[in-house]
Amino acid sequence: MDIARTDLELRREPFAQPFAFKGSAFHEKWCPVVRLVDDAGHEAVGVGGLAVLWSDARVFQAHTETGGNALQLAVLEDALRLIRGGSFADPMALQDAIIDEAHSYARRITGLADLRLTFTLVALSALDYAAWLLYAREKGIDRFDELIPDRFRPHLSARQTTVALAPAVGYTMPPEKLRALLDAGVHVLKIKIGRPGTEDEMVEKDIDRLDHIHALAGEVETDRTDSGRVLYYLDANGRYERKDSMARLLDHCRDAGWLDRIILVEEPFNRPDELDVHGLPARFAGDESVESPDDVRTRIEQGYGAIAVKTAGKTLSRSFRMIEAAREGGAACFVADNACVPLMVEWNKNIAARLPAFPGLPGQLLESNGPENYAHWADLAAELPTPDAPWLRARNGAFDLGDAFYQESGGVFRTPDAYAKLFRRAAGSG
Repeated sequence: MDIARTDLELRREPFAQPFAFKGSAFHEKWCPVVRLVDDAGHEAVGVGGLAVLWSDARVFQAHTETGGNALQLAVLEDALRLIRGGSFADPMALQDAIIDEAHSYARRITGLADLRLTFTLVALSALDYAAWLLYAREKGIDRFDELIPDRFRPHLSARQTTVALAPAVGYTMPPEKLRALLDAGVHVLKIKIGRPGTEDEMVEKDIDRLDHIHALAGEVETDRTDSGRVLYYLDANGRYERKDSMARLLDHCRDAGWLDRIILVEEPFNRPDELDVHGLPARFAGDESVESPDDVRTRIEQGYGAIAVKTAGKTLSRSFRMIEAAREGGAACFVADNACVPLMVEWNKNIAARLPAFPGLPGQLLESNGPENYAHWADLAAELPTPDAPWLRARNGAFDLGDAFYQESGGVFRTPDAYAKLFRRAAGSG
């Protein structure tokens, strides 16, 4: 891959209501769009999505929402400078070549010597997607199975026919919206916990919120889970400080009789390196604190039984390596969304479709929350290269994937014209 030219554009997508978690909230998604052109004239367009609050809340809290996004975007802009004129064997080699310098720049502009690497990886997601697509153009690849490097194919060899949709149930989701999700057949709820307040206040608020949700979902039946009941996936986003606080929450669920509904507790602790989860009665998953294969192995040693795969948050290149580490360590994998626009959801779906079934489900699991959170989701979906494809929309709470999905790879190899046209002016064509 000989990178002759790099270009960057941006789309800002508003949310229908504030997206709340980690005790804070943001109001729009900044979606960088990267174009790469090689020496032979091949070009590719990759779309990403910035996530300052998720990747390092300290940056979000130290700046305006716009200011934090601008810093993360600057990391991407500088990375494009680093690769321009460079030659790389493949997208993973490209990332390996620039990650240290890119993260050093990110630490410098944020003023945080211990800035989370996830902050930089999020910034690089659009570049990484573009690099994989450019690599595919050069190699004549038009199927996702062929794009997966040989080393990682044994870990991504499944062919799921169903992927459960797990929409995010935030602090502010009203009961009528939750009822609408359940009426539509949603059978896995990703419930945001970690409400604002002191630790004790937070636990009480979380317990109260879970009780209210279970009152609505507890009696709903479904044929899309092994138990026939709606399942809960709790996402703490690192808000818990103490292990005993998490134990208190889970003890309440056990005493209330529905602990078995909780298939996941994601990213529970603010200081995950200091606390293990042995002895806690749930399957725990690492998310934003897991930034490398070594982190995956550490979490498994700490008792974690699952890893969130976030190609949009940590790049496809790094995700391949993290999936390998998780599968070799016996941990389950699932795909989490990072408030993705529709095009990025299809990349996520390609990964989820090829992972082994998640415990408690007949297929895999994909957390995605676009329709509930984006103000113009229908318009964004209409921009997809395959807007009427049957695999795009969930039915009875799951994406049903047939041969057409696998033949088309969810449409990710088709040029996304709505984003590509942003570069006409930069290309000198008006």
